[in-house]
Amino acid sequence: MSTPNIFGAIDLGASSGRVIAGEFGERGLKLHEVARFPNGPVERDGGLYWDFDALFAAICEGVEALGAFATERDTVVQSIGIDTWAVDYGLIDANGKLLATPRHYRDERNLLGASVVHEIVPQDQLYALNGLQYQPFNTLYQLTAEQLQNPELMQKAECVLLMPDLIAFLLTGAKRAEVTNASTTGLLDVHTHRWNTELAKKLGINPKFFPELIQPGDEYGQLIGFDQLALAHTKVVAVASHDTASAVLAVPKLDGHGAYLSSGTWSLIGAELDTPVLTEFSRRENFTNELGVNNTIRYLKNLSGLWLLQECQKIWKLDIDELLEGAKHARTDARIDVNDPEFVAPGDMPSRIQVHVTRRGFAAPQTPAEITRCILESLADAYASAIKDLEELTGRTITQLNIVGGGSQNQLLNQLAANRCAMPVVAGPVEATAIGNLIAQTDISDKRAFIAQNFALQQFQPQKDK
Repeated sequence: MSTPNIFGAIDLGASSGRVIAGEFGERGLKLHEVARFPNGPVERDGGLYWDFDALFAAICEGVEALGAFATERDTVVQSIGIDTWAVDYGLIDANGKLLATPRHYRDERNLLGASVVHEIVPQDQLYALNGLQYQPFNTLYQLTAEQLQNPELMQKAECVLLMPDLIAFLLTGAKRAEVTNASTTGLLDVHTHRWNTELAKKLGINPKFFPELIQPGDEYGQLIGFDQLALAHTKVVAVASHDTASAVLAVPKLDGHGAYLSSGTWSLIGAELDTPVLTEFSRRENFTNELGVNNTIRYLKNLSGLWLLQECQKIWKLDIDELLEGAKHARTDARIDVNDPEFVAPGDMPSRIQVHVTRRGFAAPQTPAEITRCILESLADAYASAIKDLEELTGRTITQLNIVGGGSQNQLLNQLAANRCAMPVVAGPVEATAIGNLIAQTDISDKRAFIAQNFALQQFQPQKDK
């Protein structure tokens, strides 16, 4: 039997992170979680931050565990890829020092940045330049707020590194920017896929801050700072470092009639295109044009997701399986606008939902089961609305929805999505982001066919609502 090839995935989400060993062998790809650790916002001095020191320490421990995993199998780690959430960044000075703890994208200061930016460049003009839906936490708004509130910090900075690029820099010493994640900043030209230096100058952001752009498959550099022989020649390779881009790469069946939904904390629903859609209708409906692998366009709408339920769980202290079982049998006409700004910040989500429902003229759901059902029904309605808009905006007829990510395990939501969208739903793989990360590091030519052959998928047919 041949020695398996081991690749590593550092896969970071908004609430947790892990390091995955991908074992490519005669039987396809096996995933082994070698480390898992918490992640999340911390409040400090009136702001919302990431606990980055603890996060990076956990990443390093995970890389060591990855090396130990390879050593046990008498092999080495070929390469490591990094994927994270988008838009957040670290400021690096001329000595390579991180100047401040990275801010969390839910920090309220971003609203200040957005208002200032739109006074300089109206939102419709921005859309023509960067193709991005309005999100108050996009990097150009964050950097504008930073410039206003911490000008001395910006003066000390030599480079801005998005989260996956920041981690890669600390692991290799190389300052580079992977393009799929860079496309979420608002500072990348939607046509050329290069940094828009003129826009940056207009907003008072120094273009020197932005490092060389690289594509998925390019290398950051050699892993440094680890003693294990299994890591001695390991490269850190750029993958589709925006976690959604990695998840979309792992959608097993995606053609001109398919839509994808990356379901987790957020719901990202869209299609894969060759060229951006920049119409006024597209802008008004808040669709975004971000980059995928091979310069494809991830044309999508960013909806709230299972964050709503996660925040409720914090209040209720109830197990997710218990909630979903109760929601199966619960009935409620209550609905919420899942993208209402009042649901963005952490807090007492059940109470917010009840107040929101009452304002919309519905009877407020009372029990955890009813509130859970309200959330899931509302998400399914939002998916159906997005699919309808997607068809109109792209001129395509969508006949199948592919749901990937952790939310694809939620069978009740999958069935509700099939019912509302009136089309089959294919659910899986659950570990789409890690799989997309790992497979981007390989030379496998037909990556989606490989995934379809190696991971179990579930199908849900539309049914009449009972």
